[in-house]
Formats: sequence, structure tokens, C-alpha cells
Amino acid sequence: MSLPAPAARRHLHTRSVTYQGFLRDDGLWDIEAEMADAKTYGFARSDGTAMPPGTPIHQMRIRVTVDESLTIRAIATESAHAPFPECQQGTGPMQQMVGVRLGPGWRQAIEKALGGVRGCTHLRELLFNMATAAYQTVFPWREHERRHAGVQPGEAAQPPYHLGRCIAWDTSGPVTARYYPQFAGWAPLRGPLR
Repeated sequence: MSLPAPAARRHLHTRSVTYQGFLRDDGLWDIEAEMADAKTYGFARSDGTAMPPGTPIHQMRIRVTVDESLTIRAIATESAHAPFPECQQGTGPMQQMVGVRLGPGWRQAIEKALGGVRGCTHLRELLFNMATAAYQTVFPWREHERRHAGVQPGEAAQPPYHLGRCIAWDTSGPVTARYYPQFAGWAPLRGPLR
């Protein structure tokens, strides 16, 4: 199903965001993210610098290296284009994320370490979806390897992380029943309500 036809409009801004996942030769995983902002029209920055159409206002990159548990072992950042020289100060604090696991509590960990003036808004935004990109890189590849070894998805001993976290993967729904029948109706253990 496609979007309905838009009203008459004029294209003014493009933000492009890309995530890529890599299996390294040493067994670790690299997840890379890049974000760029550009206007379709020329303008002058507050310091008077001319910005021709299509010139990046922001162009930031992050590479996180994670292990099998999705714990960050190393992080590298680059702000190739930023509106102010002071924006470069946002790359150093990113090292605080080394040792953090891309899993439950990920966004809270980012806010705790890099929220507000402790970090760069745009680098923080890129980090938010690194966990999803890492999950999409590591676990489908591991599933692919298991299938090649003759293990079928329905034979999993533990429920995959994504069960119960999406409308399609509702543990009471038909997709779970088809692909993981042993977890149909499964509910995670929850602590007492407060």
C-alpha cells in the first residue's frame, strides 16, 4: 500500500540516514550509521558563510564494534560537516558508551551518558537506532548459520528477543504460531506492579 498522493508542495530539506552491519574477520561486529542534512536552496549561515543548495549542513558517522552479546567494545565518530566548530566537542563524550549493551535500557543509557549538553543531538539520534541495526545484523545471520547447520527456527529453546515486541510478532498471533509454535501464547515473566 502506498502513501496517498501529496498536496502541491515544494521540496526544501533532505535528511538521509543509513545503517550498515558488518561481520568482522575477528568475530566482532561493526555497525555503522551515517546521517546527512541538506537544503534544496542556498542560504547564508549565521556567520555569513554561503551554503549552496545540496551542501551538507550536518554529516555525521558512527561506528560501534560489538561482541556477540551486543556490548560495545569500541566506538568511533566523525562530524565531517557541522554548523559550528564547537560541534566537534560532541565526538569525545561518545566514548562513554563503550561497555554499554545494545538491548533493554539502551535509550536510557544514551540519555544518561550523552543527554542534553553532555553530547551532540545528532550523534545521539544516530545511536538510538544502532540497537535495531545491530539486532538486524547479528541475529538473522546467526539464524542463517543455524539453518545451514540443519537447525530449524521452530527448534529454538529460548524465545527470540523480537517475540512480543511488534504487532506481527504478537505471541498470541498467527506469525508466532507458524514460526515459533512452542512460544505461542508465551508471556515474559514480569516483576510485581508498582
